[in-house]
Amino acid sequence: MALQYHRDFYGYGSTPPDPDWPDQARLAVSFVLNIEAGAELSVSMADERNESVYEIVQEIKGVPDLSMESHFEYESRVGLWRILDLFEWYNLKITVSICARVLELSPWIGTEIIQRGHEVGCHGYRWEHLANMTEAEERQTITRTVEIIEKTTGVRPVGWHTRAPSSPRTRSILVAQNFLYDSDAYNDELPYTVEVLGQSHIVLPYSFDTNDMRFTGAETFRLASDFSTYLINSFDWLWEEGAACPRMMTVGLHPRIIGRPGRIPALRDFLDHVQQHDPVWVARRDQIARHWQQRMQRGDIPIQPISPA
Repeated sequence: MALQYHRDFYGYGSTPPDPDWPDQARLAVSFVLNIEAGAELSVSMADERNESVYEIVQEIKGVPDLSMESHFEYESRVGLWRILDLFEWYNLKITVSICARVLELSPWIGTEIIQRGHEVGCHGYRWEHLANMTEAEERQTITRTVEIIEKTTGVRPVGWHTRAPSSPRTRSILVAQNFLYDSDAYNDELPYTVEVLGQSHIVLPYSFDTNDMRFTGAETFRLASDFSTYLINSFDWLWEEGAACPRMMTVGLHPRIIGRPGRIPALRDFLDHVQQHDPVWVARRDQIARHWQQRMQRGDIPIQPISPA
């Protein structure tokens, strides 16, 4: 029997709410650094196949793909440090969406993230798809992920982002686990609030276009300037719109991708551009979600945008 779930094609329509960002910012910018080193698919972990999401195009079957694994190791060995140091130079705090398996293998990463003042968000146990799991399997995966992250970092995460796609059950399981927000949506540019199990739950939409993953795959960025130009164009458009109604922009990053020396200038150039504009609120996703929650509790933000009859 097919699961029944609601789809909203209207959202806020032509009248998005005023987020009232801190300091009257015209734009909130959220950087999400995804860490998956050691959580990727591998037959060495009894997976049916090796990871295929990267710049390597050949497929190695039946045996571990040591080349692919080595690329993911670059994430924690080199790329992570380069990115964290860059954000520290600009004195900006971000959300680090991390797989629990990463912290099992490299618990020092969690310590580093917390010490630098960044948010630790859940990115699954092993960067897995939830859509094909049973309800029991999905619940167990989410519970296991939370327990490992809390044990290794000392902080209970409040945000979740599944390796797409999630399932129609995911949000209910997250609410039962007291998550503040999830980013398992790509259907808007502003946060929105939905009612799940009788509770208000915040959705912070994610983005695949303002994302360094576009350095991989068929439709790719080739040069650092391709990425920075796209980010700057997106920012400038939202900045103009923000004069009438403040906006939000999400930038997705991966240490094994943007952390390369030939690509990191794109992030630096974009950060320079952001800092030339004021007021802009660069915030962790938990900060954005709590701000939205306060607006909702004051009655300024509707629960589940209602489409017209």
